[in-house]
Amino acid sequence: MAKIILGLGSPHSPQLSIPPSQWALLVEKDQQDPRIDYANLVRAAKPGIQQELTEQKFTSRYDAAQKALDDLSKILVQASPDVLIAIGDDQHEQFLDEAMPMFCVFRGNSLKMVKREFQQAWRKAEEPDTTDQEFPAQAELAEHLISSLVQQGFDVACSNQLRENIGLGHAFSFVYRRLWRECRAPMVPIMLNTFYPPNQPTPQRCYAFGRALCAAIESWNSTARVAVITTGGLSHVVVDEDLDRMTLDGLLHKDPERLCSLPVEKLQLGTSEIRNWIAIGGVLEQLPMKLIDYITAYRSPAGTGCGMAFAQWG
Repeated sequence: MAKIILGLGSPHSPQLSIPPSQWALLVEKDQQDPRIDYANLVRAAKPGIQQELTEQKFTSRYDAAQKALDDLSKILVQASPDVLIAIGDDQHEQFLDEAMPMFCVFRGNSLKMVKREFQQAWRKAEEPDTTDQEFPAQAELAEHLISSLVQQGFDVACSNQLRENIGLGHAFSFVYRRLWRECRAPMVPIMLNTFYPPNQPTPQRCYAFGRALCAAIESWNSTARVAVITTGGLSHVVVDEDLDRMTLDGLLHKDPERLCSLPVEKLQLGTSEIRNWIAIGGVLEQLPMKLIDYITAYRSPAGTGCGMAFAQWG
């Protein structure tokens, strides 16, 4: 039977791809974001926030994040798994409001990364060198996962192709762009609706889904060595260090009750990607977890930025 040999968790924040000298582009984005009240966030920001916004701190945190990514990349390349399963969120890339599945398994035969043209300056800075590429998928494993998950009580959706003008979503392309650039191992993307009400999965459902996914992987009639990866989170656009620490403590101490009691009202917008981490916690609850780094990458007087966690299981 297939064996899970490795788990990895990483953010995919634009602050990982944009040098600190251009983080002002992201602050402009925050100021114009209709989903947040930037002026009120400035008034409510934690005391001493200006001390977090120096050029030296921006650079040191960016450098620390790059080192953590390099560490994850080395671990993944050295493990050289036969197949990847990636848990991530879809942000109106494959699915729009007319049909938004809670859980979806991709079962196509290939994964295309498409060079996209962006109008926003920060998006252009985030992906300046993206080119059209194609990577292998694993339809046989995907079909097995779908069948097993359905038998375990999860009404998962399936998708056979990516939107032609969009290609692979950013939560998954980050694996190829940063963690394993020379990867030829096939991947099965699993998409969670972390972002969009009203059918976001609860923390309890995310953890249960992870446990069911683990059982599905280990029941696959194959000798494949499997790595499970999640990208996204932790808290953003507004950094919430307490919520991040609560999440990481639950994962490190194998505490499902703590993870399942995370306040749903806080799991919105970018912070909703914590659901990806809850799910992978369920998948990998039998493997030891190592926190490689946690970085509070503030970028504005409003406390916006990203709480970045980098982790290894196994």
